[in-house]
Amino acid sequence: MAGYSLRQPNPEFLLSASNAIVLLSGGLDSATTLAIAHERGHTCHTLSFDYGQRHRAELDAARRLAASLGAAEHRAFRIDLAQFGGSALTDDTLEVPTAGLAPGIPITYVPARNTVMLSLALAWAEVLDARHIFIGVNAVDYSGYPDCRPEYIAAFEAMANLATRAGVEGTPVRIEAPLIALSKADIIRTGLHLGVDYALTVSCYQADAAGRACGLCDSCRLRRAGFADAGVADPTRYV
Repeated sequence: MAGYSLRQPNPEFLLSASNAIVLLSGGLDSATTLAIAHERGHTCHTLSFDYGQRHRAELDAARRLAASLGAAEHRAFRIDLAQFGGSALTDDTLEVPTAGLAPGIPITYVPARNTVMLSLALAWAEVLDARHIFIGVNAVDYSGYPDCRPEYIAAFEAMANLATRAGVEGTPVRIEAPLIALSKADIIRTGLHLGVDYALTVSCYQADAAGRACGLCDSCRLRRAGFADAGVADPTRYV
């Protein structure tokens, strides 16, 4: 449990526990993030996005996870990023890569996705007087997306506290990315310690209607390697 125990919140953080917004995609990382937020004492309001992605299996998974992990409320918000395309996840004319991880930013990167989603989470946070927004980005075992880096999270938090009434009035919001420096194996160990049922999660970029994974896309490869490195059985259902 080294990946988890080294990152326990300090007592000052625990005193500030309150409402929190948790971005919940239905995948492995966001499920672990929700479990961490809940364990820290937050009342968790989960937010998923139907953004024009290839499948709805992850949205079904998000609903299951919200119930399983004790979310106070779960909402699915529709935004149609497929109108813009530019990503293999939102444009059916582009193929999801299945040859393995390659250098550079992959075609599965969805332009501005995290910025759009965090902005909407920020709006809900203001309404709920939530001082914490959790997002399951990771900068270790990931696909190279620019909006998963620590610099991005810090920049968004700074912007959020310049642009909101809460920030101006002295109750700033914190953008929490508790997985950002963990390996996939440590994320899995953390989640198992906190009771996450990874059989409920869907991480595949092109899962079928039943939520079964392709086993070949970058997300599947990272997930499979994470379970192997963690030394635990992979509960993923593959096609």
